[in-house]
Amino acid sequence: MRALRLSRIGERPEVAEIPLPEPGPGELRVRIAAAALNFADLLMVRGEYQVRPELPFTLGMEAAGFVDALGPGTAGPVPGTRVAVVAGTGALAEFGCFPAAACIELPDAVPFEAAAATPVAYGTSYIALSDRAALGPGETLLVLGAAGGVGLTAVEIGRLMGARVIAVARGTPRLEIARAAGADLLIDSDTGDLRAALKAAGGVDVAYDPVGGPAFDAALRALRPGGRILAIGFASGTVPQVPANLLLVKNATVIGFWFGGWMEAFPDRVRDGLGRIFRWQAEGRLRPHVSHVLDLEGAVAGLELLRSRAATGKVVVRTGADG
Repeated sequence: MRALRLSRIGERPEVAEIPLPEPGPGELRVRIAAAALNFADLLMVRGEYQVRPELPFTLGMEAAGFVDALGPGTAGPVPGTRVAVVAGTGALAEFGCFPAAACIELPDAVPFEAAAATPVAYGTSYIALSDRAALGPGETLLVLGAAGGVGLTAVEIGRLMGARVIAVARGTPRLEIARAAGADLLIDSDTGDLRAALKAAGGVDVAYDPVGGPAFDAALRALRPGGRILAIGFASGTVPQVPANLLLVKNATVIGFWFGGWMEAFPDRVRDGLGRIFRWQAEGRLRPHVSHVLDLEGAVAGLELLRSRAATGKVVVRTGADG
């Protein structure tokens, strides 16, 4: 089978022929139809991600396809079942073996390309906003990087949860994508003083930040009393330093959230959350935004789209199976 492999840290991944894997106890082999790219894939290539898989390995954190075979002692789902996969690694291939607990059955109404674009981004936003930040109806949610892979899902889910959503992104085209996802107020990150703009908007109750850098500081200072800021990632390359005195005077909370760690600690809660998200998709209440669909040979170019921030929403890679 073909797979996108990384052999050395910092080198260019390459499509290679490798043996078809056999599922072990508690595992499923999935015939993968589509996989999605994530900024974390770039970090893995550079050796900068929280998890460093043993080399060589197949890239790809999320996928969707058909169950192809069951490992020893695995009860199901049965071969032929449509599933989405929280893979961690191994998704950018024609087949992959994954723990059954990491596979979620898909409603027939959810296409594979949309399903592949869902687990990491939507799972991150739903759990961060509902479980971690306890976003309530009528509160104001600020989303930084609002046209990116995770930011756009936070706009959508915040809207569904009844929040007033402020979207921050770079340039009119990206802001219009956030508006279409349900944002109530748009702020261009390239113009003016972000802190002043947020203050003029009345401040925020919850800030969702996959960007880091100066935007984190502006969001933190714009929090209302009792506000919460979610540290989701640091796409800017700068990890913020939090002034504890500001937390004290605002009665504010900084909340870290890493989807991979939450999946490891609370897999049932992740599966329940993703099940709800896929039901919302089947009902037409969530519509994943996919800006590029590539084949496996184009996956490296897709990673460059993420690095240069030329993509909006998700970049999806077709890997094989139809359905």
